[in-house]
Amino acid sequence: MKTLNNPFVTYGYKGPEYFCDRERETKSIITALHNERNITLVAPRRMGKTGLIHHVFNQIEQTQPDVRCFYVDIFPTKNLQQMVQAMARAILGKLDSPSQTAMRKVTQFFGRFRPTVTYDEITGTPTVSLDIAPNEERNTLKQIFEYMHQSGARCYVAIDEFQQILQYSDTGIEALIRSYIQFLHNVYFIFAGSQHHVLEQMFSSVNRPFFQSTQMMHLGPLDEAKYRKFANEFFSEQDREISTKQFHQLYDTMHGVTWYVHAVLNRLYQVNETPITQKLIDQVIGELVDEQTPVFQNYYNAMTMNQAALAVAIAQENVVEKPLAKDFISRYKLSSPSSVQVALEKLEDAQMVLHGEKGYYIYDHFFAQWLRNLS
Repeated sequence: MKTLNNPFVTYGYKGPEYFCDRERETKSIITALHNERNITLVAPRRMGKTGLIHHVFNQIEQTQPDVRCFYVDIFPTKNLQQMVQAMARAILGKLDSPSQTAMRKVTQFFGRFRPTVTYDEITGTPTVSLDIAPNEERNTLKQIFEYMHQSGARCYVAIDEFQQILQYSDTGIEALIRSYIQFLHNVYFIFAGSQHHVLEQMFSSVNRPFFQSTQMMHLGPLDEAKYRKFANEFFSEQDREISTKQFHQLYDTMHGVTWYVHAVLNRLYQVNETPITQKLIDQVIGELVDEQTPVFQNYYNAMTMNQAALAVAIAQENVVEKPLAKDFISRYKLSSPSSVQVALEKLEDAQMVLHGEKGYYIYDHFFAQWLRNLS
């Protein structure tokens, strides 16, 4: 396999050599699936849950070739029909070799939905699309699960951003999916998502269909020392090193969120200047912030005055333990505690602000820097 020009991958999964740590989490997920337990994987966006899923599936495919792994991202879907189409494209035709016999089996099994099969020109991998008539989405989803069940193959299915089903106008989707999967003796699931409280309610509330049906796993930041060691293994190829102090400051500023740290490391590797100074790190962060200025202006303009003032204040503090405290409100000349409470709830709903172990912070760390630059 061709070595990457830049080892600090900022999108996709490029192989285990470019994947940092997560050994404990990888082992835990593989063990759970092997022992017939479904997983709920919860992490803030850009923490690395999607990469972890692909890493887990890569490990399984290397050691258990008879297992079939499927990844489905339903974040872009707006209704059940779009979700079913995403499931069909990810799963159908990939349980067997892409032979005419296998494709004939798919077309016969889903004949009433007039399946259309296309093939990747390079890999030959088939992709199946279905013609789903109105009000047939539920039956089609049931057929997809039945297709996996009847194959006899052991299947692992990861559904990313699973909480998206709650945004559909279709009702009863939670109960529907639960009823379809609970008797599949050869199919096991990873339900992944980024909205912590929503997923907690879906899988931990006694009155919800998925109550206590999965093993809960929360994905936190990478271990700082292991992360720095990983980074320096690649920087050493350029006869460079990022110091403990500099890496800690970068890690702390980005709250350990993998994508943001990786984005900076990617640019530092590209620059290839020696030594790696704090001035160079600040320069790289400034460039990344400047590139997103039009986007950040749109974020800011969409806020009310109270929301914008609160966002700037939180960005200035980096982390705010008690945003309703009198000294915080007074220091930044914010409105009344009740107005701050309303603004905070709106910013949380929009995922502009997250509540972590140390307090509230701006989710997009480059946006936080942009907000700090305003004042």
